[in-house]
Amino acid sequence: MGYGGYAPGMNSRQADGKTPLQEALQSLPLGQAQDTLEIMDKLIRNVVRNPSEEKFRSIKLTNPKIAASITDVPGAIDILKEMGWVQQGECMLLPASVRLVHEREVLGIISAQEHYKTEAEKEARRLTRARKELDGDQLALKQQMEIDRKEKAADGPVTRSSVAKQLGEGQKMTAGDIGIGKGSGG
Repeated sequence: MGYGGYAPGMNSRQADGKTPLQEALQSLPLGQAQDTLEIMDKLIRNVVRNPSEEKFRSIKLTNPKIAASITDVPGAIDILKEMGWVQQGECMLLPASVRLVHEREVLGIISAQEHYKTEAEKEARRLTRARKELDGDQLALKQQMEIDRKEKAADGPVTRSSVAKQLGEGQKMTAGDIGIGKGSGG
């Protein structure tokens, strides 16, 4: 049963898994993924906006910019093939029978960009932690602090019972002697 005794609805189910396109989009090398996805985003958006334009349905793989961000990146051509592109010599062609859809291809690329952004942040944090762990001075300081803590714990608690001390021979007064606690009426 779901929350409050209600059965879960159709929209409360999670996706069964990644589609082959999502898996391909998330298999790029981390260092090259953002550039590759940026170029693919431009190419795919052009096809989605202008599906009948032949110039957008062809990608020349020898173009220096395309070669650097798609041809030379492992898995990038596989992504295009998963979308329906066909390799013919030095070009990738999108057959007229294949129609790219914004909701599938473009949103898939956007989702992959977010995935790689998160992965890059995780990698940066991991590298920062690794750098911090390698610092010898900090490591020695932490070890010394731990030794000091153990010594302090071995001494026992810091508090000691207090003992009343005689401060002098002055006159002893109570609160009642100065009028505190006596009702004066009202």
